[in-house]
Amino acid sequence: MFEELLKTESSWEFFLNTSLPIAIYGTGNGADKVFEEFHKLGITINAVVASDGFVRKRTFHGFEVKSVSQFENEIGDFVIALAFASPLSNVIENIKSISKRHRVIMPSVPVFGDNIFNKEFLEKHLEDIEKAYNSLSDDQSKKVFENIIKFQITGNLDYCFDCESDKDEAFKILKLSGNESFLDLGAYRGDTIQEFLHYAESYEEIVAVEPDKRTFKKLQLNCENLENCTLLNNAIWSENCTLHFEDNKGRGGSAKSKGVEIPAICVDYLTENYGKFTYINIDVEGAEKEMLQGAELTLQQYKPKLCMAVYHRSEDIFDLINRAKNINSDYKIHLRHHPHISFWDTNIYCI
Repeated sequence: MFEELLKTESSWEFFLNTSLPIAIYGTGNGADKVFEEFHKLGITINAVVASDGFVRKRTFHGFEVKSVSQFENEIGDFVIALAFASPLSNVIENIKSISKRHRVIMPSVPVFGDNIFNKEFLEKHLEDIEKAYNSLSDDQSKKVFENIIKFQITGNLDYCFDCESDKDEAFKILKLSGNESFLDLGAYRGDTIQEFLHYAESYEEIVAVEPDKRTFKKLQLNCENLENCTLLNNAIWSENCTLHFEDNKGRGGSAKSKGVEIPAICVDYLTENYGKFTYINIDVEGAEKEMLQGAELTLQQYKPKLCMAVYHRSEDIFDLINRAKNINSDYKIHLRHHPHISFWDTNIYCI
């Protein structure tokens, strides 16, 4: 099935072959990675643009940052390499509006890691991709998987828009009860705890883990009135150890070769010390593979329900599915993509 995509024009090939000027839309880390890949491929960049109303006098990679409308007035037609992500409905609608006037392609670059999801990457991992697809438990999951793979090759956002669903559907899959013991990995400021409380209403216990010190203080403040709630200022890894971590990065902080030292713990250690967890939320900024390595006993013995992000690294969309299934073959794995520019907020739900 996915081998046919090797015959499709990729996003990188599109930008290499287009005769129209190219504008990079975005000025963050994603745009840095697109610049780097374009440079490797010899793709000429003609401008850097940002949303109308959000432009201030500044430069990015040597380009004056212009509004979309300003560049339209200067040059007329051009193509856009979209290089930022957002869950905001007004931002999504703005991009859809712009795409009616200009061709908008979003080249896929990873949040973490160096692997670009291009044709070479696809060809190298075809067997693993097919294996993950065949492990999915329902037709909607397979549609989401197929669409996300197509998006990563083509950069066509319509593939993402076409397979969206809201969180209500995901939590119908999970079927949370009022006696869940909830482990929240990458708890941030408590937003996923609030989401859990909305769908579960009551609970037995909450254990929430957040590595960033500044964010952890906000998590403490937001959870100060919750009973049976334990907050841990730790990173999550495959074993208990010490990691170097980006300081004050907030959401997006990850383990690095240097930085602030943070004690890391593994899920099996948490299970041993806090008891049986019935539901685990996992959004650990690219350390999901290591998290699974440190949770094998927990997943094999207790089979907790899982919600796990599968969009941080290029390989996550198939590798994490295969790893979860290998650890416990009894898992029924569902894949859902929630509204977001790019395929961020794509999770597997294991029951």
